[in-house]
Amino acid sequence: MAIQHSTPNKTATWTGIIGELTLAIFKGFVGYFSDSKALLGDALYSATEAFSCLADKIHWKKVTVGGNRRSGKTQLVITILFSVLVLMGGVQIATDAIQNLSKGNLKAPEPFSVVAICVSFAVREVIFQFQYRSSKKRKNGKHTVYALNHRLALYTSFIVFLGVFLSVAGDMYGWPGLLYMDSISAIIVSGLVLRKGYLLMVDSVYVRHPYEEPAEENMAEFMDTVQRVHGIITVDELKSQEIGHYITLHVKVSVNPRITVLEGHAISGRVKKLLMNRFLHVSDVSIQVIPYDPGYPYKSNHGSLDQDIPTLLQ
Repeated sequence: MAIQHSTPNKTATWTGIIGELTLAIFKGFVGYFSDSKALLGDALYSATEAFSCLADKIHWKKVTVGGNRRSGKTQLVITILFSVLVLMGGVQIATDAIQNLSKGNLKAPEPFSVVAICVSFAVREVIFQFQYRSSKKRKNGKHTVYALNHRLALYTSFIVFLGVFLSVAGDMYGWPGLLYMDSISAIIVSGLVLRKGYLLMVDSVYVRHPYEEPAEENMAEFMDTVQRVHGIITVDELKSQEIGHYITLHVKVSVNPRITVLEGHAISGRVKKLLMNRFLHVSDVSIQVIPYDPGYPYKSNHGSLDQDIPTLLQ
């Protein structure tokens, strides 16, 4: 009896990557032609979100070159280079915004930029709802990561919307003080972009191998939690995959060989629920349930058929 729990939702992940990349191109195009520095900053933030999700998928991936297996050093270099470009882009947006503030005759963005921001709001919400519902349905634990990323991106877009809307309103109603809001929001967004680029670089440099053993203290806590679950005989394997600030656990446990497959599923579900509720930084738990084999000389082939009752010990 082998049960593999929590299959990765590739469709939801790639939907997020393609969606964020499309939004980045759309907002960059509109921001350039509407002369909105804040919208350009939001476009860069969306591009960073897309690349961050892509980097999580390819981190430490093994590649074959000349018949030899090599670690994902190429992906690591690309991630660092992209992080540097993001940092440079954030600095450039902040510099342009500060220069605009020093000018005496500010120009408000075009009104259609407000419509573009509203459209991007709607598209991002649709993508998030699809990812969140898909993760909840599969019970893979990634919905917490989707919710956190969506919340931060929503804050960024709201700052941009507020700055652009007030600037356009100031131009329409003759309130010159509001014309500064687009540049001010661009400076704030550039700070968020710099933070995103810095975290992307740090995560790419200090992220551990996907199947590296957890730290000793974490190993003890995870092991103790799994062993508390009723029905677990032994914990045969415990590995972790660290992606950014979150951890995915890979657990192999042994159970009574006489229980049913349904009971094995129930045990794996309790293990996953307990780990994810107790450790908030655990975003996903993959569990493999196998029958316990005591081995020779404890294993006996002379058990009575009347004793083979599939049930959990109470």
